[in-house]
Amino acid sequence: MPQIQFPSPHQTVLTTFDMTPGTAQDLLDALTDAYDKFISLQPGFIAAGLHINDAQTRIANYSQWKRREDFQAMLRSDEMRRRNRDIHGLCRSFEPVMYDVAAIF
Repeated sequence: MPQIQFPSPHQTVLTTFDMTPGTAQDLLDALTDAYDKFISLQPGFIAAGLHINDAQTRIANYSQWKRREDFQAMLRSDEMRRRNRDIHGLCRSFEPVMYDVAAIF
């Protein structure tokens, strides 16, 4: 389970996906499969969560990694590059962005 703390010793990645309601479930299934079978097994992975809006036009993903390099290595793997091509076909766009925790309340 993700745990937010400040200062954080971990790398936080937020990814947003923009899609149509017609592809929302397929995209959610593809992301769930990627986490179940690959991403969660990678070195440095801590936790993640998937969130979908009511209109089924946006998915937000929150993930935590031990180090920035762990996340980057996962992204550069042949397996994830293949999966990202498939994921890209299910949405208009997606963008992973690395963040540092600035404050918690």
